[in-house]
Amino acid sequence: MNKGTVELLEKHFDTAFAAPGGIKKLRELILTLAMRGKLVKQDPKDQPASELLQEIEPEKRQLVKEGKIKTPKPLSEIKAEEVPYQLPDGWEWVRLRDICHDWGQKKPDKRFTYIDVGSIDNKNGIIGESVQLLDSSEAPSRARKLVRKGTVIYSTVRPYLLNIAIIEKEYQQEPIASTAFAILHSYRGITNRYIYHYLHSPVFVYYVESTMKGVAYPAINDGDFFKGVIPLPPLPEQHRIVAKIDQLMARCDELAKLCAEHEQKRLAVHTAALNRLLAAQEHNSFAEAWQFITRHFGQLYSVKENVAELRKTILQLAVMGKLVPQDPNDPPASTLLKEIEAEKQRLVKEGKIKKAKPLPEIKPKEAPYRLPEGWEWVRLGFISEFINGDRGKNYPNKEEYVSEGIPWINTGHIERDGTLTLSEMNFITRDKFNSLRGGKIQKGDLVYCLRGATFGKTAIVDPYDEGAIASSLMIIRPVEPVSKEFIYRYLVSPTGRSQIFRFDNGSAQPNLSANSVRLYTFPLPPLPEQQRIVAKIDQLMTLCDQLEKQIYATAGKQTDLLNAVMVQV
Repeated sequence: MNKGTVELLEKHFDTAFAAPGGIKKLRELILTLAMRGKLVKQDPKDQPASELLQEIEPEKRQLVKEGKIKTPKPLSEIKAEEVPYQLPDGWEWVRLRDICHDWGQKKPDKRFTYIDVGSIDNKNGIIGESVQLLDSSEAPSRARKLVRKGTVIYSTVRPYLLNIAIIEKEYQQEPIASTAFAILHSYRGITNRYIYHYLHSPVFVYYVESTMKGVAYPAINDGDFFKGVIPLPPLPEQHRIVAKIDQLMARCDELAKLCAEHEQKRLAVHTAALNRLLAAQEHNSFAEAWQFITRHFGQLYSVKENVAELRKTILQLAVMGKLVPQDPNDPPASTLLKEIEAEKQRLVKEGKIKKAKPLPEIKPKEAPYRLPEGWEWVRLGFISEFINGDRGKNYPNKEEYVSEGIPWINTGHIERDGTLTLSEMNFITRDKFNSLRGGKIQKGDLVYCLRGATFGKTAIVDPYDEGAIASSLMIIRPVEPVSKEFIYRYLVSPTGRSQIFRFDNGSAQPNLSANSVRLYTFPLPPLPEQQRIVAKIDQLMTLCDQLEKQIYATAGKQTDLLNAVMVQV
């Protein structure tokens, strides 16, 4: 390895620390350099690999003579198109079967040590403590392949998981491995750790992934596996390569640990800072908490996980009355409640809604925090109407969907940003829509998911003026003049989301009812403040969008830099 390669590799460690997936790429680079003969210096005094191969032949014949292995089948000559790159002098391209053998198979006839895929510690490349001691009568049908100390085993089922290990000890009870493994026991002059590292290298991983077959459980058969080619260096160089790989991989491990600690610390500091914001009862303590965040903004918001937490905190501060200042000139929420009551009475009188059942008073323990002056805790059912979908005989099935018509909305149409997807919408005919007895939306409604893994998912139905909902959804129709935008932002806030788990029925299939959602406690601000809060949330969410774009852009530049260094090497 020349001086320039060493310097670039050293520089690569610094680059890898910052780039997404950098340490993984660094490991791949180390193995790539190793298998090209660029990681350690060649020594012209080393016995060339060609002579090493000649010395293997007598050992093969002796093992066959002793009945320890079967006579190896002749292997086809390696073609030029199978060779991925040129090797240094003294190296040779060979097939895996040229340099290793198995120990055959047997059906267990006595107590034995069973090594299955689950026994492998693939991080450290060893057999873990989860091996099983079984009687022959308990042997699985796949317990057949014999192994010994020094054998390399490679899981040929889902090989991309890289379940590879070296048998590093003698077992008191005979070790027998699963037929899911390829067995590689190297001949004298071949270092098993060199084989182990090669099986992890990008060039061999590519060979396996381009050769394996199957979808759910892709696998490579033993024939194709052992036809794979491997670059064979002289034995002393194998030892030098393995030592250098192990040294550099240890540095990668240290770097990975440092990265994890760095990220954990950053997340912990950020969480503590946000908790101080949320817990602040007085203006001064809130200001101090915010000043800490602003001073360290660049460091705290250089990872997308923290931006996701910032979004939640913005919503939580909003529904606690801490996002915008209160205006003593605003009419209080108590006045707004009187307007809502008057509007409901008008709608009942006009026959547009039914008179609702009285809602229970909110008990002190139901209020999760203290509200600012001018705000009121109310039931969501007091400020909204709730409409279930039609679950009767006229419920549309997929065969009744049409390419154009009235929107038929289900949970899958609710986007992350609280809008409805336009491109994937289902439609029903006007006649089918007219046959439905309920679940018909109006512009300005919200739809809310009541069941399944996405229960609590919600959206404002704009831009549709009409449509109908699937049975998994419910319509929340705010009573004017309450802001639908504020209701939406409450429902997706941490406090709003926590309401779900107060009323979930606890079954395997999460489930809410419209009556449960009516009982949600809701922090109602004065109407002008609702509008200021929504505007401020939108402004800050745009900032979060920009932060995420910057993070992705920075990550992209770091990755490009990493790739540029790799190309130079």
